[in-house]
Amino acid sequence: MASKIQKIPTNIITGFLGVGKTSAILHLLKNKPENERWAVLVNEFGEIGIDGSLLKGQYSENSGVFIREVPGGCMCCAGGLPMQVALNQLLTKAKPDRLLIEPTGLGHPVEVLQILSDKFYQQILQVEKILTLVDARNLTDRRYTEHDTFNQQISIADIVVGNKQDLYQGGEPALLESYVKNIVDSNITISFTEQGRIDPQWLQGETAAIARYAHHHHSSSNEVDLNTLDLNPLDLNSMDIPAAGYIKAENEGEGFSSIGWRFDSNKVFNRKKLHVFLTGLNAERMKAVFITEQGIFGYNLTRDALTEIELDETLESRLEIIAYQRETQWQDDLLACVD
Repeated sequence: MASKIQKIPTNIITGFLGVGKTSAILHLLKNKPENERWAVLVNEFGEIGIDGSLLKGQYSENSGVFIREVPGGCMCCAGGLPMQVALNQLLTKAKPDRLLIEPTGLGHPVEVLQILSDKFYQQILQVEKILTLVDARNLTDRRYTEHDTFNQQISIADIVVGNKQDLYQGGEPALLESYVKNIVDSNITISFTEQGRIDPQWLQGETAAIARYAHHHHSSSNEVDLNTLDLNPLDLNSMDIPAAGYIKAENEGEGFSSIGWRFDSNKVFNRKKLHVFLTGLNAERMKAVFITEQGIFGYNLTRDALTEIELDETLESRLEIIAYQRETQWQDDLLACVD
């Protein structure tokens, strides 16, 4: 692979749950040079992958965008093998001009950086600026400021992006600048935007994070053929859906719980009932893609609002909820939305 693919500009786009990472990547893809091929590697905390369906529903490989998901929490678990398998297969297929990596909002970006800076990838990838999105309103909430992952995401950044500035009340920019200065000694750029509108120029330039975290370097992974390795024969995202018409999966970690479902494509949901169900969720985060009687729609729930976008295609309906605590009635309420 190294003989065909060399020094691909690579960016990590990180940030905590609900901060707008997927919106930022969609904005970057919208501004992708028409003649370039870009690859996106997405990790999700939940076992059911949603971001890949949301992105693929808006960008096809014919448009020069190639997407691969690694669901199920930290993509660096088991020595980084899940990430490396997906990354190698993605690079081999896409041969991209740029690679974007979106770790889960509950993932540790330092571990992602360790893999990317491994000897195996040194000739293949050129790690450029690491962007961390932060909703500065969360800096008054100890659930964020005392969360190790939240702080690690800031400490690894070359650029901290204060997203959702249109929702700030006034003092948040100064609070973010003070917070970043207290966490990181080095000179980190702080910028502000809204709705994930990242300037593509921010991606360019070598990261300073590799030097800061070089002592964490771990062993090379080129002892196995990662392109042919079976990542997980029981992958819930590729299993056949049973006669019941759905697969349910749960996950826990980093103080949060997730629950997700895949539905057979013949289950058509009532759009109005779905809206009532989704707006009533008591959750930190929700993403979904649904086949409804009115078409295919993608949903995104944060503490600010539920957003709905129309998608071109999807193979099936999928839903993932991340919350401090799962609620037992969610499945019954969800199935009641099927027409």
